[in-house]
Amino acid sequence: MTGTVRCVLAAVGVLGVIGVLAGPVAAAQKRPPGVPPGEVAIPVAGKTDVATSNGPLRVLAPHGPFGSARAVIVMVSQGPRTTVRLKVTGVGRTAAGRTFGAHLHTGPCVAGDGAAAGPHYNTDVINGHKPVRVDHEREIWLDFTVGPSGAATASTAVRFVPRPGDRAVVVHEHATDHHGTAGARLACLPLSWD
Repeated sequence: MTGTVRCVLAAVGVLGVIGVLAGPVAAAQKRPPGVPPGEVAIPVAGKTDVATSNGPLRVLAPHGPFGSARAVIVMVSQGPRTTVRLKVTGVGRTAAGRTFGAHLHTGPCVAGDGAAAGPHYNTDVINGHKPVRVDHEREIWLDFTVGPSGAATASTAVRFVPRPGDRAVVVHEHATDHHGTAGARLACLPLSWD
């Protein structure tokens, strides 16, 4: 190793140590109210909750394209915002190119019993607001279009956090219209939110 390389490495090491020491000192000098002198305030994000479900879709209507389908859903809330991602695989090839509505419902997912899932989870209904508005801001809509391989994905973000409970993500026969309707209930995936 040449003398020049050693000098450069030593300088980089010294600058690194200065940076490590200077960072907390600078932070302590601009500490928020309530943080004692000599201590560093570390910002922490708001509470985060995560719910996931992964498995075969439960069939609600016989002879549909979801008999062999599986799904994964991940729902993450942080502060007043919730992000939801859905991936469906194994949908029958005859459904390629079709769009299906999918929504979070208030009740559980019970194979063969679409009514058990209850209505859509709607924040106006849950909070007793009138008139009840039905849209993608007050409900979780995850419409998806099936690709040639039988797979589809969907995601959405809303400005609310669902209340705890056993819920269902229900797949409907048609794409969701502007009234929030999407036809018959074909399949569902359970999702528990604590």
